[in-house]
Amino acid sequence: MKRDWKKSLAPADASIRQVMQTIDSGGRQMAFVVDGSGRLLGTVTDGDIRRALLRGQGLDSLVTAAMNPNPVVKKPDTDLAQLQRQVVERGARQVPVVDRNLVLIGVEEASAGSKSTAKANPVIIMAGGLGSRLFPLTQDVPKPMLPIGGRPILETIVSNFAEQGFSKVFLSVNYKRDMIENHFGDGSRFGLAIDYLREDTRLGTAGALALLPEVPDWPMVVMNCDVLTNIKFDRMLDFHQKQGAAATMAVREFDMQVPYGVVTVDEQSRIQAIDEKPTHRFFVNAGIYVLSPEVLRILKPNESLDMPQLFQQLRERGQCTAAFPVCEYWIDVGQRQDLERAEGEYNKIFGTV
Repeated sequence: MKRDWKKSLAPADASIRQVMQTIDSGGRQMAFVVDGSGRLLGTVTDGDIRRALLRGQGLDSLVTAAMNPNPVVKKPDTDLAQLQRQVVERGARQVPVVDRNLVLIGVEEASAGSKSTAKANPVIIMAGGLGSRLFPLTQDVPKPMLPIGGRPILETIVSNFAEQGFSKVFLSVNYKRDMIENHFGDGSRFGLAIDYLREDTRLGTAGALALLPEVPDWPMVVMNCDVLTNIKFDRMLDFHQKQGAAATMAVREFDMQVPYGVVTVDEQSRIQAIDEKPTHRFFVNAGIYVLSPEVLRILKPNESLDMPQLFQQLRERGQCTAAFPVCEYWIDVGQRQDLERAEGEYNKIFGTV
């Protein structure tokens, strides 16, 4: 189906938040930033936005703070052979076409830069924890099987992956694993294939990956079972690839306000500044990861290992570890109040079952 490129236009005074909506509705995985005369100022992709957020930009910042001002562009005098080389070298998927005044007059698909590998990626969901923070709810039911929105948490997660085109899921199970396996079976009724990584002892959020039957050909998505989100996982996979990362961690912005005036003093005990109730902003681990296949080779069988430890080992080995900011809906339902909040928000985010 031919897409109307004009639906992917964004004015230079638009916010990053507004342009995210333009990217989603335009269907081109990209927005084209133009001035009032229609001249192309730059392009912006989902990855450009994530990198801008890591640099400290906010969702209400102008899109010009996130855009690429030097995209691959087809002009009237462009050498087509050189254009093709740029498409391949820079992995361009959409090529804006401009006239001699740089006014955007069309967009061409760049098939050489388009890759469709995300759906071959295996998914591993860590579903073996005790759920001790949710006790006594988890006394008789494992945390992944607690209901939200009329179905188990894990069913929402699995169904989300199926809807996004993933076909192979591994569930790492331990506590009350029979309840999980009996419910999900081979995964066929959810539209994908499910296998189980059975932990005889709890191996942590990374150690269980050593139970995979073989090293996959593609990067894998790894996710905790107590996270509900509507992010598009192929965007995270694409970000991981473009960063050249061995491992990518989804991160979430977390604000913490100090309830007092913070006083800064010098070595002579003189007050230098007073900051009244400042807010500190952090990125926190969102419990979603993309790992390249070679990462599995450093895992040891039956050794407990958590994801932060794995990322630290990779950094010590000089391998690239990247952060992928999550700006979509995300909630960790590991505590009772968050479980109740997710129940109230479920239909709005995920629809009715």
